[in-house]
Amino acid sequence: METLVIISHAPYCDWTGRESLDMAFSLAAFDQPVTLLFTGEGVNWLRKAQQADAVQQKSVEKNLSAAPIFGVSALMADHKACERYGLDEENMMPGVTVADLCADLLEHYAHVVNLS
Repeated sequence: METLVIISHAPYCDWTGRESLDMAFSLAAFDQPVTLLFTGEGVNWLRKAQQADAVQQKSVEKNLSAAPIFGVSALMADHKACERYGLDEENMMPGVTVADLCADLLEHYAHVVNLS
């Protein structure tokens, strides 16, 4: 009974994405299988070498690199959103699976959470 948590907001625009990440980490900490899916502007969470200090925030890159430690099953990114925002293997964090966002993907999860 795995949960899919979708992050569709840019990393530094509001707190919705961080709240989604906290939810995923909390589920994983209680041995609940969870996967994070980044779509829309949210794929920018996965960009390497973010300059978060320019907007006076902490980089989300460190938080995401801890996802496996917390027990998050997988990090996924929507293929079309990656293309739209110019993300590929060279400028994306390692360990991210790129997938097509479609009904077939969502059917694999017992729960889908999107705080947008």
